[in-house]
Amino acid sequence: MRTPGDDIDLAAGFLISEGIARSPADIAAIRVCDGQRCGHDHGRDDTVGNIVDVTLRPGMTIRPELRRAFLTSSACGVCGKASIDELRIPGRFDLFDDPVEVRADVLAGLPDTLRDAQRVFERTGGLHAAGLFTAAGDLVVAREDVGRHNAVDKVVGWALQADMLPLTGRILLVSGRASFELVQKAVLAGIPVLAAVSAPSSLAVQLAADAGLTLVGFLRGGSMNVYSGIDRVSA
Repeated sequence: MRTPGDDIDLAAGFLISEGIARSPADIAAIRVCDGQRCGHDHGRDDTVGNIVDVTLRPGMTIRPELRRAFLTSSACGVCGKASIDELRIPGRFDLFDDPVEVRADVLAGLPDTLRDAQRVFERTGGLHAAGLFTAAGDLVVAREDVGRHNAVDKVVGWALQADMLPLTGRILLVSGRASFELVQKAVLAGIPVLAAVSAPSSLAVQLAADAGLTLVGFLRGGSMNVYSGIDRVSA
């Protein structure tokens, strides 16, 4: 379950978030199904445009611990995992080495910029959003989806296909709260700053501190809380 649109981005970003793909070269082919039988194991015809079929590069295998036990949904960042330890995927980018600095007033202006880019939310009021920004507050890309995790995967998948990973010096803004899963997605994409308009979970704060990520919560109306990496935020 997801909001249709940017489905290639969604699938590519999910591969990064699961620790399966690390660069564009890991994906030999990726396409939206055209109504004929898709993939290797579906064994049936599916609705046009409702499945993304991915072929990994030759010789690439998926480690057993990265497999999901069942289908995920728009509300599911942990589905199919048996324990918190299984959720942790080692990142290959060292965020502690990212020297980016962000002014507090720049952070304060990001929610309004993202809202202006939310075309579907403007019509429906029912979607989450994720936006990738420069340290100066310029919007690089924005994606919307009924699921927060999906919106972030769409942003990361877009960046993967543009060969932009790691996203050094960038800021990721999400609507809603900052969960453990969203922090992990940012870490795996090499994003040094994650901001949310609502609260973070305690597990999200712990992971952010351990990974060297600056985590900002309650980013509303010019105020904010900085839970980790406060040295990157200047007055």
